Amino acid sequence: MEKTQDHRREKRTEGGTVELKLHLNEDARAVLNAMREGVNIIDADGRIVFGNQAYLDFLNKEAGGDIGPIEGYSLKDLRPGAHLPDVLKGGKPVLHMTRQEVEEFYFVNLYPIYKDGKLKGGVSVITFLEDAYRARQELEAAEARSKQVLRRINKANGARYTFDDIVAVAPAAVHVKELAQRIAGTDATVLLESESGTGKELYAQAIHNASPRSSGVFVAINCANFNANMLESELFGYAEGAFTGAKKGGKIGLFEAAAGGTIFLDEISEMDVGLQAKLLRVLQERRFRPLGAIKEIDMDVRIIAACNASLPDYVAEGKFRKDLYYRLNTFAIHIPPLRERAADIPALAQSILDGFSKKLRRTFTLTQDAIDCLQAHDWPGNVRELRNALEFSAYLSSSGVISRDSLPSGLLNEKVDAGLTLAQRTRAFEKQEIRRMLEKYGSNLEGKKKAAAQLGISLASLYNKLNQPEF
Repeated sequence: MEKTQDHRREKRTEGGTVELKLHLNEDARAVLNAMREGVNIIDADGRIVFGNQAYLDFLNKEAGGDIGPIEGYSLKDLRPGAHLPDVLKGGKPVLHMTRQEVEEFYFVNLYPIYKDGKLKGGVSVITFLEDAYRARQELEAAEARSKQVLRRINKANGARYTFDDIVAVAPAAVHVKELAQRIAGTDATVLLESESGTGKELYAQAIHNASPRSSGVFVAINCANFNANMLESELFGYAEGAFTGAKKGGKIGLFEAAAGGTIFLDEISEMDVGLQAKLLRVLQERRFRPLGAIKEIDMDVRIIAACNASLPDYVAEGKFRKDLYYRLNTFAIHIPPLRERAADIPALAQSILDGFSKKLRRTFTLTQDAIDCLQAHDWPGNVRELRNALEFSAYLSSSGVISRDSLPSGLLNEKVDAGLTLAQRTRAFEKQEIRRMLEKYGSNLEGKKKAAAQLGISLASLYNKLNQPEF
């Protein structure tokens, strides 16, 4: 060791004192000495300008003793395998290089130093294995905490509904509810098939809350709202640098965030065919790989899918993979549309009105003629349309009693037109609209004035119509 050190000193002093072409003041030296990373700086000739204490400790450990001052020596003479002089030749940084010296593993970043466009030297920053391992532990701990926070948020905003919230009186509805309750106790993938507005997410949440995964999160995503690339990154996440515009540090996907819980894939029929292949593999292998990542992640998520389209038709048209359809169709639940379960409407409507009662702090009830009208309607928009109709009636009802005439005119026209002459239909429509305006503005004088103005008639004409025997 002493002989090597003398040899290096001879090279340093050969030809006189060396004039270094890069200088650090004392403050800069103090800052760099405070760092745990090893820092080595050389000038444009490859001579050492500065090595901080962590770097000196590293060299001493490598040499098995104190090698003494290093400033002014050629780095290649001191460490023949050093790569920093090569960075000076290339003029570009080299990042995340893994090195091993004897038994010491470390990671190094190498940078050229420029000033006013001219190369002045280079700097290497060494992260030692112990520090890298500690940083990884801290990063994993932070990631675990972020997942916990995400789970708490999803749990608070996720599955609110249970099977107690599902109204089922009609035999078809009772059968579907019982089937869903039996399947809920398993961990099987479920496919909910139904028209839009029948309450597929309600069933999905109820299944989750009745399952062994009820303590986990429930995450819902509508596949129709994203293009193929966006949906893939939402579901599976991505690594840093996976694509242009990717967030620094990457992004956790819903399959990873929902670990231990349930993910609800609504309108799965609209998923891109290429992405369907990846979903099929996830269902089969129970593993997935985020975009741009190398390592696969085990999947611990129950999948509930839903669609309002005919998947067999989509398969025939080449828009949905047959193998994925069979994989999803093992436990298929068909929720009947509202027109096929008219017996549910009275209880369902009252349940909806009870919700409006809490919101508006008023009690709402339905008259029998209103129920008859609701049961006679075809409900192409299903429960969603029923909710909208009752919300309209609740806001306009001053008494809280919702009669047939309180319902939206679109529901009444079907009844009004049946078996009536044109004159009778006209009078019935006038009666319906007048009552609706009076419900809105009130039956006092001021309310009647507003109703007449809204209807485009005089107050006298309004009184005349109100005084007709059939009113």
